Amino acid sequence: MLDGKRILLIIGGGIAAYKSLDLIRQLSKAGARVTPVLTRGGAQFVTPLSVSALAGSKVYTDLFDLTDEAEMGHIEFSRAADLVVVAPATADLMAKMAHGHADELASTLLMATDKRVLIAPAMNVRMWEHAATQRNLATLRSDGILIAGPNEGNMACGEYGPGRMSEPHEILGAIEAALTDGPLKGRHILITSGPTHEPIDPVRYIANRSSGQQGAAIAEALAGQGAQITFITGPATAPRPKGVNVIEVETAAQMLAATEAALPADAAIFAAAVADYRVEEASAQKIKKSGAEAPEIRLTQNPDILKTISNHAQRPKLVIGFAAETNDVQAHAKTKLDKKGCDWILANDVSPSTGIMGGAENQITRITRDGTDPWPRMTKRQTAQRIATLVAEALA
Repeated sequence: MLDGKRILLIIGGGIAAYKSLDLIRQLSKAGARVTPVLTRGGAQFVTPLSVSALAGSKVYTDLFDLTDEAEMGHIEFSRAADLVVVAPATADLMAKMAHGHADELASTLLMATDKRVLIAPAMNVRMWEHAATQRNLATLRSDGILIAGPNEGNMACGEYGPGRMSEPHEILGAIEAALTDGPLKGRHILITSGPTHEPIDPVRYIANRSSGQQGAAIAEALAGQGAQITFITGPATAPRPKGVNVIEVETAAQMLAATEAALPADAAIFAAAVADYRVEEASAQKIKKSGAEAPEIRLTQNPDILKTISNHAQRPKLVIGFAAETNDVQAHAKTKLDKKGCDWILANDVSPSTGIMGGAENQITRITRDGTDPWPRMTKRQTAQRIATLVAEALA
């Protein structure tokens, strides 16, 4: 799929730089030609010799490494690739990109390129969550920068959370998606998926039976048509889609925050089965039996993510909601379309007898203000392909 594609790979400074070696190997195996740029920080973790040996080409480390610099060689160099990839993208590199700094080779190339740029962030969880990094992230997204990851997990520093660089195969998938020509190339689409878990105490929570299969299938179908996907998922059992930016959340409040942070987008598809209610005051300790009476648990409404984004100042051009119902499916879906302010509702019957929730098939009725469009029962992948085709038509 990447035969003959030219990748300019910028390796930032961080322990995750070791993954860049495997990324080069996988890119080369896929047929891509890799030109590596090693930052001063990156050279503290991997050597120019190892990078050069895997890439089969010279490693560039300094602005004045470039030949014919008097003839603006860095301009030509930055534009010779089909895609510029930054992996790992440190907080410092992201800040330079967001604010237009060009004080060394990597940042100068990023400023001078006219090609798409994909970054794979990697940093300590506190740095990732810092307000400045999140502001820079929002700026980069609005500038059209593609983003792969980060993942959540254990850090080299001993902390745990989001900030781990995506695995090389995940970045490879994102690169393939970025270089895919299709009707949605250059479009950013936001997708929510899976259930949410609303804690009752440290070991119990309110949830539902959503597997996240349909949302994942939609993400892969849209990525296959060239779209940049931000995939926000609750704790689903379905495998995460490849080649997309995956953001893991647990609660409805976290999902809303991640959704708003991912804007702007051309389209938003809300396939997540969000819990309508959460416990007003979750217990900090496991609730124990005490006497004959059950404990009183007070519920409060969760934020309405679909309605919020449908009426948002940065509302996507196309907003799609799902309606999982067990009775009067079309009537409830039409009411939801009016109340939420979205463009389409994809309604389905999730009664236990249908086997749809958690199963491999789906049967959708698309509700719009122009009427209803019932679809036959089909696999969730087939359903996703039909959705992707209709989204491409709507955004054309």
